[in-house]
Amino acid sequence: MSSLATLSLIILSTLLITTRAANLLVRNNCPYTVWAAAAWPSSPPLGRQLNTNDQWSFDTAPGTARARIWGRTKCNFDGSGQGSCETGDCGKLACTDYGKAPNTLAEYALNQNSPGYYTNLDFFDISLVDGFNIPMEFGPTGNFGDKCEVRRCTADINGQCPAQLRVSGGCNNPCTTFKEEQYCCNNGPCGPTDYSRFFKGNCPDAYSYPQDDATSLFTCPGGTNYKVVFCP
Repeated sequence: MSSLATLSLIILSTLLITTRAANLLVRNNCPYTVWAAAAWPSSPPLGRQLNTNDQWSFDTAPGTARARIWGRTKCNFDGSGQGSCETGDCGKLACTDYGKAPNTLAEYALNQNSPGYYTNLDFFDISLVDGFNIPMEFGPTGNFGDKCEVRRCTADINGQCPAQLRVSGGCNNPCTTFKEEQYCCNNGPCGPTDYSRFFKGNCPDAYSYPQDDATSLFTCPGGTNYKVVFCP
């Protein structure tokens, strides 16, 4: 085989490896049932009841962005999968849209490319921008070092939640509670607040307000598989 053919085969093999679907494994270690959900734009309906020690896996296509996984608590669904939950509710067992606050979020975007900045990287984070309901671990199934490693948010945020943000089953985000620009950051740059500092102090790796990118957004090589663990 010529050197050119060998090089072409290596490049093709690399592309096949790094652009395959990512596998997401979701596990419930909580001593209570969690109804896991996942959603992204144009995603199929996704949701699963996870009793203690249950797990669920699914694939996400390369190029998927604005994807999130979260857990719901105290849910009731009828035989057709319609119903409601105390936290993270989307109105269905298999969600077709994002859930309602409060919910601890695992967010990710796969195989992202920006000429001159990054090529074929996955971005992932734990976010408390929608508040907190369940302790969470999120990251690669292997350990690649640097920024590609498992992140955790396991503090007792529900127990320590400021009174103004406390709701049944969780700790709400200030944007939902107060609907003020300083917390919602919809119209330009914004900074931390006393409420976001509460979340950041408890979970330093997690997003505490919408523009908390510098210490909260992490990357892995495209083609990485991930796990989400409730109550790690």
